[in-house]
Amino acid sequence: MTAYNPLKPSERMKIKRQESLEQSPDDRILNFLEVSFGLDDERSVVEAKRCLECKDPLCVDGCPVGIDIRGFIQLMLQQDYVGAVNKIREANYLPAICGRVCPQETQCEELCVLGKKLTPVAIGKLERFVADFEMKNNLFTAPEIKVKRDEKVAIVGSGPAGLTCAAELAKMGYKVTIFEALHATGGVLRYGIPEFRLPKGILDTETERIKALGVEIYTNFVIGRTATIDELFGEWGFKAIFLATGAGTPTFMGIPGENLSGVYSANEFLTRVNLMGAFRFPEVDTPIRIGKQIAVIGGGNTAMDAVRTARRLGAEKAYLVYRRSRDEMPARDEEIHHAEQEGIEFLLLTNPIRILGDGNNWVRGMECMKMELGEPDESGRRKPVPVKGSEFVLDVQTVIEAIGQKPNPIIQSTTPGLDTSKRGTVVTSESQATSRPGIFAGGDLARGGATVILAMRDGKKAAASIHDYLRNSIGTGEVP
Repeated sequence: MTAYNPLKPSERMKIKRQESLEQSPDDRILNFLEVSFGLDDERSVVEAKRCLECKDPLCVDGCPVGIDIRGFIQLMLQQDYVGAVNKIREANYLPAICGRVCPQETQCEELCVLGKKLTPVAIGKLERFVADFEMKNNLFTAPEIKVKRDEKVAIVGSGPAGLTCAAELAKMGYKVTIFEALHATGGVLRYGIPEFRLPKGILDTETERIKALGVEIYTNFVIGRTATIDELFGEWGFKAIFLATGAGTPTFMGIPGENLSGVYSANEFLTRVNLMGAFRFPEVDTPIRIGKQIAVIGGGNTAMDAVRTARRLGAEKAYLVYRRSRDEMPARDEEIHHAEQEGIEFLLLTNPIRILGDGNNWVRGMECMKMELGEPDESGRRKPVPVKGSEFVLDVQTVIEAIGQKPNPIIQSTTPGLDTSKRGTVVTSESQATSRPGIFAGGDLARGGATVILAMRDGKKAAASIHDYLRNSIGTGEVP
């Protein structure tokens, strides 16, 4: 193996992990600009030199899409940043997005050999650096598509699974069309993730690069209403379809008072702010009203996004109410840390039991109960148990529930023969195939709520399966 790092391993291990520059908490709670500025040129080179260039890079095993991490870092050490981002793009066509929102700390970085005794290489920050370098210097060139194929493939949904599947199939030479129900592409990347974590300009650029592969995109097109799956096969002439419509339907706790004004699902709240631009009201037409004291229920990344967004919208007191302890919180450590810096008050081992209203049916408070951890449940986490006599009232005027989402049932209800689970997800095999020949599914539609990178893995796997399906079905009469 050729070594590109001029430093000896012992010297590399003495270098401290480089941290991104960030907006100060006092400044960023007053705006929706990106919190992290990423690594600059100097810090990125220093960080790349920390890589041990392992002969058997375990970090790759931790990457759901199999990025050649050692390979792209070696290109960075040669200051070939465009080559580095193209090396990433061989496995992941959305590097600027994943460099920002992928939970590297529990995936590739968790397996980094350097991290066994020290801190792991900042793989995610290096990925973001090379993607941003290419973007800032306008150095992107679309890969040459060497084979042109006649078959048309439809992608339903333009979130991370749909965009990834579209890119992979387009690179193989297929004619790919994406159908998106909303007026803009990106799915959860657009409506769910705030501007301060993922600027929409980044998402727009990544989408344009997929269009540069020849992918056609229809927005405001609701499959199951504007056209059915069977019509896509029949009238439209598609030979295979990938369903990636996500999990955009919120779930609620089912406690008294949820019908009061001032109660939101995190899905509605974040969609109003991120997709409809409510944070720019009155420059835009969509307003959003929150109180001076707000409470967000939940402990995942969506809950963090909601409570940090509310803080920026003017909440003087923003509570994060979670029924387990911090150790059980599924949110990323970085998001928890940023929330704490921004003055979010964590009410842990606390469970809401009732939302209280005033005489005008607006929220005036939320009754909660303290919890303690018992034995582990089916998720492997210790189950929260109520503490008798621990009830108290939290004075809030807004309650946002971020306790999970489920798929919208439109496609399932209008597609005969498509098997679904009790949770409303579409049942798939390991290859992302559904019960209907020619139909594949992935992302949150098949998993329920999960991470962006796992949705991308599904999209990549589905593209390979669709390719196999079309190549093996041509001439057999099996293609719908």
